Amino acid sequence: MSTPRTPRTPRPPRPPRTQHTAPPLAIAYSPCPNDTFVFHAWAHGLVPGAPPLDVTFADIDVTNGLAERGADCPYDVLKVSYAQLPYVLDEFALLPCGGALGRGCGPLVLTREPGQAASLSGRTVAVPSERSTAYLLFRLWAAEAVPGGVGEIVVLPFHAIMPAVRDGTVDAGLVIHEARFTYPAYGLHQLADLGEHWERTTGLPIPLGAIIARRSLGAARLAELADAARASVRMAWDDPAASRAYVLEHAQEMDPAVADQHIGLYVNEFTADLGDAGYAAVRGLLTRAAAEGLVPALPPGALRLPE
Repeated sequence: MSTPRTPRTPRPPRPPRTQHTAPPLAIAYSPCPNDTFVFHAWAHGLVPGAPPLDVTFADIDVTNGLAERGADCPYDVLKVSYAQLPYVLDEFALLPCGGALGRGCGPLVLTREPGQAASLSGRTVAVPSERSTAYLLFRLWAAEAVPGGVGEIVVLPFHAIMPAVRDGTVDAGLVIHEARFTYPAYGLHQLADLGEHWERTTGLPIPLGAIIARRSLGAARLAELADAARASVRMAWDDPAASRAYVLEHAQEMDPAVADQHIGLYVNEFTADLGDAGYAAVRGLLTRAAAEGLVPALPPGALRLPE
């Protein structure tokens, strides 16, 4: 005779996973390898607990202009130039991670022929944005190095600047990003390294691109976004191959080796967290620029996230 089995106690149902039910956050950043590398994990829903993103790719001159629209800006989070911060911090807060700041990564001034800084006097110079950090560094440098000042400033998308210099459309070009590695292929010459000039004269790292988020999201939400950006950076470092296809898909036919150099230069410890040195660099740049009348002065404490 068989022994009756003891009935099993039913298992309690598993609690549902915590999910964000709010609409995705609208974010705009560039298709450059450093941005796609940094945001790959977050944009693809791989960061646990992070709010979903609705991603738009846009050149830095476009995102700078969008941020300046303030409450009318259609995005919650944007990548902008650090030079743009004094114009937008009423509406947007600086996130302490996800951006580009470092050493040996500053913009270059390029010409068709070797020359001296004085040769730019009265000349036409192409720049990626009049509100870019690159242009702010250029203005601070030119005030010392170019007697009488440069001539006309022409704004071009950064990928169009080197061809314009090569073809003689402009006399010089201010370039950023992977142009540091590729300008010799255009037969161009480096007239000045503005990052080297900044580091030598200040001892500070170079602030380039910032991640900002709408203040109306609230302090808790802003802290959550900072955590998500930081986690996305660390996940990219832990598994670089995971973002490879995404990076190259948006890298505008960039050589994969150049994309790797780009990421290695612009994604560093300051991308994970600005820290004291990073904040000092941003304050140093914007305070000096304000003293020269180039940007509005920053209110005290404006760079830190609200508590």
